[in-house]
Amino acid sequence: MIPYTKPVRLGLADLLGLGLLGLRTRKARAALSALGIAIGIATMIVVTGIPASSQAQLMRELSALGTNMLEVRAMPDQDPPVLLPAESVGMVQRIGPVTRASAVANTHTVVRRSDRTDPDDNSGLTVLASRLDLLPAINARVHRGQWLNEATSHFPAVVLGSEAAIRLGVTGTGRQLMIRDKWFTVTGILASVPLLPEIDRSVFVGWPAAQTELGFDGHPTVLYVQSREPAIEQVRGVLPETVDPGQPANVMVSRPSDALAAKRATETAFSALFLGLAGVALLVGGIGVANTMVISVLERRGEIGLRRALGANRGQIRGQFLTEAVALATLGGIAGTVLGAAATVGYAAYHDWPLVIPLSATFAGLGGAVVVGVVAGVYPSMRAAGLPPTEALATA
Repeated sequence: MIPYTKPVRLGLADLLGLGLLGLRTRKARAALSALGIAIGIATMIVVTGIPASSQAQLMRELSALGTNMLEVRAMPDQDPPVLLPAESVGMVQRIGPVTRASAVANTHTVVRRSDRTDPDDNSGLTVLASRLDLLPAINARVHRGQWLNEATSHFPAVVLGSEAAIRLGVTGTGRQLMIRDKWFTVTGILASVPLLPEIDRSVFVGWPAAQTELGFDGHPTVLYVQSREPAIEQVRGVLPETVDPGQPANVMVSRPSDALAAKRATETAFSALFLGLAGVALLVGGIGVANTMVISVLERRGEIGLRRALGANRGQIRGQFLTEAVALATLGGIAGTVLGAAATVGYAAYHDWPLVIPLSATFAGLGGAVVVGVVAGVYPSMRAAGLPPTEALATA
C-alpha cells in the first residue's frame, strides 16, 4: 500500500517566484499586457483628476461670486427709520458657522473733487464709514495704493471704489477730495467688485474718522456676513434675532446667491461623472488582464503538464497563475497611477488650474488593479489547474 504523502505547500517567496516566472520569460508580452492595465488605470486617474481640478477652478470662480455671503440691512421705508444696533457686527461674529462679518454705514455726506464744485453734486457716489475687515468679507482687493489701517482709519483718509475713482477723475493716491467741508486724502483705489456694484460707486472712510470728522452715529447700514456654505440657510434663519433681538422683524436678510445652487448642482454632476468613468476604465483593464492570462494558459500547456507530471498539485498551479495575474495587474496599476498623475499635473498646470488628484482615485487605482488581477486571474488559473497532465503534454 502506497503511503499517503501530504502535498507540499509553497511558501510565499516560492509562489511569488513562480508567478513572476512567466513575466520574466515573456517580457515583451508582459510589458504590453501591463501597458493595457496601465492605460486603464491611468485613464481612471486622468478622468477623475482633470475634472476634479476643473471643478476646483469652477468652485473658486463661483465662490468669488459670493455663494457663502449674506447681506443684512434695516427694513426700509419705516417711520421712524430703523437703525441696526451698533454692536450687531460683534453679535453676528459669535454665530458658530459664520466665518467673517463686517459692515459699512452711510454717512449721508457728499464727496466733491474740490471746494469749487457744487456742494449738492455727489456724482452719484456714496460716502461710507467702513470697518477695517471689510475687504475679505466682500471678496474685494486693492487695485492701487492701500486699504485703511489702524492709523489711517482715525484720520481724514479715503479709499475709492473703482467707479468712484473714474467719476472723480482720480487715477492715483495722494489726491485730496472734499467731504462735507473737510479735506480727505486718497490712500487707495479698489478693484472692481462684480458682485457688489454699489461698492464700486462708494467712497470709504475709516469708522473712527467718520465719527470724529463727519458726525457718524456708529449704527451700521449694511452687514456683510460670510458663513460655511452647508450652513448658510441656517445662518440666514438666525440672523434677524441675532442682529436685533428686540425687533427681529426690522431686519432684512438677503437670500443666498443663485450661484450657490449652481455650485451644488455642479458638484453632484461631477461626482456622478467620476464614478461612471472610473468604472468603465477598471472594466476595460480587467478584460485586458483576463484575455492575457487565458492566452498565457493556452500557450503554456506543456509547462503545466510537465509540472503536474513532476508532482505539482492543482492548488499550486492555481496559485502560480493567480499570482502572475495579480503581479501583472499590480505592475500595470503602479505604472498607470504614475502616468495618470503626471498627465493630470501637466494638464492642470497648462490651464493654470489648482491641482487636485483625489486620494480615493489613487488608492482605487492601486487597489482596483489588485482586485482586477484577482478577478481576471480566477478563470485562467482554474482552467490551468484543471488540465490533465497527459492531455497537456500531448497538446503541447
